[in-house]
Amino acid sequence: MSEKISLADRLSKIKPSPTLAVNARAKALRAEGADVLNFSVGEPDFGTPEAACEAGKKAIDDGFTRYTPVPGIPELRERIVELYEKEHGWTYSPEQVQVSCGGKHGLYNMAQAMFNPGDEVLILAPYWVSYPAIVILAGAEPVFAPLSEDRNFDLDPEVLKKHASQKTRGIIVNSPSNPTGAVLSQEALEAVAEMAREHGWVVISDDIYDTICFSGERPPHILDVAPDLKDQVLILNGVSKSYAMTGWRIGYSLGPAHVIAAMNKIQSQSTSNPSSVAQMAALAAIESGRGFADMMTDAFRERLDYLLGEFASMEGVECVRPSGAFYVFPNLSAYYGRKAGDRVIDGSVAMSEYLLEEALLATVPGAAFGSDAYVRFSFATSMDVLREGMARLRKALAALG
Repeated sequence: MSEKISLADRLSKIKPSPTLAVNARAKALRAEGADVLNFSVGEPDFGTPEAACEAGKKAIDDGFTRYTPVPGIPELRERIVELYEKEHGWTYSPEQVQVSCGGKHGLYNMAQAMFNPGDEVLILAPYWVSYPAIVILAGAEPVFAPLSEDRNFDLDPEVLKKHASQKTRGIIVNSPSNPTGAVLSQEALEAVAEMAREHGWVVISDDIYDTICFSGERPPHILDVAPDLKDQVLILNGVSKSYAMTGWRIGYSLGPAHVIAAMNKIQSQSTSNPSSVAQMAALAAIESGRGFADMMTDAFRERLDYLLGEFASMEGVECVRPSGAFYVFPNLSAYYGRKAGDRVIDGSVAMSEYLLEEALLATVPGAAFGSDAYVRFSFATSMDVLREGMARLRKALAALG
């Protein structure tokens, strides 16, 4: 039967989130009884802090279940302002803060508020899977500036210049990165700042993993190296990764007041306010300090050390040491061209399908991040799962002929 309702043309340019699709497939297999080990999901495996949970429960008990102001409750926006003043020395007003339904929603609002058809937006590759789609949905064109494994996925200033054009309107930087865990160096950020200053670019700094950094220090930031660009920088963050609150869906953005006002206009006509209950939980989480994130980082560091040791002992596997976040991005391309029965492993998609079907390991193909040589593993899971997973991976790779 033919479909009588036609769809918008723009949908042909984007695909559903591959990470969510893999996670859904893994859950479906588990529901069928398969012992799937899920390395695909991008969320901490820790429970939400008790203070946040209790604040959410109290909000329900107190009847705080109505509409709130579109950009978020004043108390939460004020607390975010205080947080950035205390931790970075950057001064914002509550009117320069928007609270959104997750960090992804904040990025969507930014793109809708700032980009026009014909604009180009630079995206560093490997990239988080949703960046290109969000840019395309705003009518703009994503332009990919490749990062090299040889440089530990740091940005080469010459590559940045090569991919910039007169149509470039802005750039998205994500440090620490999903999927590589790489942190951009001060030199790289200075190059971004120089180009932004010269050409009037907007810089979207996705800082969602900024509390999970294995050096023990916060990663360099564009506003550290170029404080004069504050009126050209939009900061994206949230409580999902720092406080294990992915399902609560609270992100936030900071930037020039007129841009935040435009984002509020968009939010007012789409979702209205974020969940009132989740906002109170986020407020309590932020007020609890960084101890929870530090605890998670210590656990992630131990897991990372184990994984890197395992990869180093596997023939043909190379993996750059991440500086933050909770992902590893091993290069498995040495196995491309090999076979599993009649199946040829011709890239990361085939590799991820093989690992899921034959080893019951759910991973995300690097092609989803713009880098086909790699497969992403999340280590936001227990050491027992990591040990079993690496044993299965070793066996699966060895079985390829």
